Amino acid sequence: MERQEISRIAHRDHPIAAPLSDGSVRELLERLLRGRSDGRLLDLGCGEAPWLVRALAAHPALRAVGVDTDAEALRCALDTARRLGVERRIGLHHRDVREFTAAEPFDAVLCVGAAYAFGGLGAALDAIGPLLAPGGAVLLGETYWEGEPSDRARELFGAEVRDLAGTVAAARAVGWLPVAGHTSTRAELDAYEWAWTGSLTEWALDRPPGPEREAALRAADTHRAQWLEGYRDCFGFVTLVLRRLS
Repeated sequence: MERQEISRIAHRDHPIAAPLSDGSVRELLERLLRGRSDGRLLDLGCGEAPWLVRALAAHPALRAVGVDTDAEALRCALDTARRLGVERRIGLHHRDVREFTAAEPFDAVLCVGAAYAFGGLGAALDAIGPLLAPGGAVLLGETYWEGEPSDRARELFGAEVRDLAGTVAAARAVGWLPVAGHTSTRAELDAYEWAWTGSLTEWALDRPPGPEREAALRAADTHRAQWLEGYRDCFGFVTLVLRRLS
């Protein structure tokens, strides 16, 4: 099974691909779109575009664009947009986020759990800058070390992950300031990981024996072990609303 297919299955019971509750998602979107709800919203690495369709459903004058390399996820996003009646206000682009350009800037940009696609937090914000209109805001979601990481945790996540202070400092170093933020609670973090591994396991158990079933079970077991034995006690997630320091 391809990584993208595994991810789609795993997120079916937790459609936001981040450790955030529905209430947290709603509050973050409202903060991001304050004074911008009749503008243009961009999601880089949108997947099935749950942030965008929620925002469009809540704000009838908003227009949105999503970018992702997963064609099937984008098809699911369009189906959801049609079901909610917002398909005329969303544009979906099947391409690498690093290659995306636009003739018209955006009033707000989402990059939640996708900075790695640019090569890290600083590179992501550098790429977002030219896409953002003056006075615009960015919603950036990033992992961070909540405690001292084990060697196994560092091996899994690499050297790019920082502690919370370091994450904020990294954004500040490239000219951005946080105007709001949310640090995911332990309940949000655990709910996300249990949903991820549980959905994948349940999907596999509902399939007849075969290569796909085994691949899904193996992926769920591997992820669960990495979480519980490798990084659960030291892993955090922060979602920041950022604006440029002009």
